[in-house]
Amino acid sequence: MKKRIAIFASGSGSNAQKLMEHFKRSNEIEISLVLTNNADAYVLQRADNFEIPTHIFDKNEFYKTDEVIDLLKNLEIDFVVLAGFLWLIPKNLIHAYPGRIVNIHPAILPKFGGKGMYGDHVHNAVMAAGETEGGITIHYVNENYDEGEYIYQAKYRIDKSDNLEMVKFKGQQLEHQHYPRVVETIVKKISK
Repeated sequence: MKKRIAIFASGSGSNAQKLMEHFKRSNEIEISLVLTNNADAYVLQRADNFEIPTHIFDKNEFYKTDEVIDLLKNLEIDFVVLAGFLWLIPKNLIHAYPGRIVNIHPAILPKFGGKGMYGDHVHNAVMAAGETEGGITIHYVNENYDEGEYIYQAKYRIDKSDNLEMVKFKGQQLEHQHYPRVVETIVKKISK
């Protein structure tokens, strides 16, 4: 029986797409659900292109009820992957999936992490600090933004001539290269 992944995303979903592509032909793992807090998120179209069911939820449903957890349990979801999901994960979801929720962050943590540090905010902060390296961190999720145990980090060089788009591009290349592979390695190790 395949292990089942749910992806949470808030926006475009380029990492979600790479995960969908990666697991499309897997005999062991499948993307079973894409969830979002944004009814206009392009990730919904990406999921539809792969014929993956979606669920849109609001703050009340996510933070004040167990509806999202009940949905995950009913669909026998084994693992949760955050792919550009901007809300803090509530304790009840973390307790329902202990050690089974991962996130990708567009910097080498612990630098440039925490509340409000996502997307271009991170890249702009890295550039403003004059860093010569950028990178990504894949980590387990706990009750705080970007503070869970690190699983994998990778770096890229920032040249003096790099603008925001170039830094973003270099980071996304690393994300798309490593996130599906790292997720697959972790999911294969968990027991059903």
